[in-house]
Amino acid sequence: MKEFLFKRVDNSPLIVFRIIFGFLIAAEAWGAIFTGWIKRTLIEPEFTFNFIGFDFLQPLPGEWMYVYYIVMGLAGFFVMIGFKYRLNILVYTIMWTAVYLMQKTSYNNHYYLLILLLVFMSIVPAHRYKSVDVRLNPKLECHHIPNWVIIFIIAQLWIVYTYASVAKIYPDWLNATVPELLMQGKSHFFLVGDLLQQTWVHYVIAYFGILFDLLIVPALLWKKTRNTAFFISIFFHLFNSFIFHIGIFPYMSLAFTLFFFPKEFINRKFLKSKPFYNQAEINLPKYHKALTGFIGLWLVIQFCLPLRHWFIKGDVLWTEEGHRMSWRMMLRTKNSSTLMKIVNKTTGKSFYVKKDDYLTEKQQRMLAKPDGIWQFSQRLKDEYEAKGEDIEIYVKSRVSVNGKPYKELIDPKQDMAKAKWDYFFHNDWVLLYKN
Repeated sequence: MKEFLFKRVDNSPLIVFRIIFGFLIAAEAWGAIFTGWIKRTLIEPEFTFNFIGFDFLQPLPGEWMYVYYIVMGLAGFFVMIGFKYRLNILVYTIMWTAVYLMQKTSYNNHYYLLILLLVFMSIVPAHRYKSVDVRLNPKLECHHIPNWVIIFIIAQLWIVYTYASVAKIYPDWLNATVPELLMQGKSHFFLVGDLLQQTWVHYVIAYFGILFDLLIVPALLWKKTRNTAFFISIFFHLFNSFIFHIGIFPYMSLAFTLFFFPKEFINRKFLKSKPFYNQAEINLPKYHKALTGFIGLWLVIQFCLPLRHWFIKGDVLWTEEGHRMSWRMMLRTKNSSTLMKIVNKTTGKSFYVKKDDYLTEKQQRMLAKPDGIWQFSQRLKDEYEAKGEDIEIYVKSRVSVNGKPYKELIDPKQDMAKAKWDYFFHNDWVLLYKN
């Protein structure tokens, strides 16, 4: 195993990936400015739904979040050109992770995946060719990497895609209900809008999605199917980009294929001036045991995290407990009707909260999720406590999953001002789904 992990191989795939990766993360940061994402998500809202336990992470005041993203984009650009690589990849990693934990209104599994990739890119020597760092210090130039770098990224991708496939194997996906609901908002698309409303298209999307996620990594690994898998990947990811507008992820997914093609091919196509390394030397660094342990622990955690919802009472599609960081991507649609009643314990007077006074239209979708309801309740409690008022908060929340009849999500008798949040197990004030 040591020989397999620490055998030296040519580093061309990693070098090319760094350049593409840096470009994409810079585009992600600067694009958030020009598309208005920062304004809608971090500036306009009165408060953000941060990850529970990370209340200390709050957006910078006023327009300073624009500066934050400009700096983050610069760090991404410097990663691309390989200038002060270690510093800038670390800066981007910290800044991106902070924003990820700062808000959940625009939660996306791809944002979490980017954190994992940033950590990966922080520990690998991706700057030792075709970089400003090498130009400034030629002694840094190197043409090889340990084999574990390639194995690590492929294993991580296999976990992501496999869990994404397995998660789709449930009735509302298999009968094409979810694809149908997802396509309903695409009827206005040029040329393909009407086509996307066809039932047979919904079934193709449903089963092609399962098979693609399940088979794409093995198909890219096998020489006989690699080229076909690559062209299918191009279609799949460009389709997702066009239909779902999911940022840089489709293009980053295509960049991942660099690690599956022969290293000689990548070297010949993209880095013709670079000497190809093929000596296959084995070099065991002093820290090889610690590094092997880290890789093993990382992959075990990544394998186990998506399974945790099986150990939490209730259906994850309904309770959301165990949903995040589990590669459960675009699996359901939710609609909700939520009323929040505040009762003054001193006077006995009560009234319903005007959600529009606190939440943007998009933020109100968080009230279809237990953690969003709990956080908003705690926010209201703190506001009224600051006024010297002792209150109770009761919630009437009815939620529909995948177009099914509305059901009560929250126990209407529970005072949400006193409710506690359980990080690891089921919260009893979340009602279980009943057919």
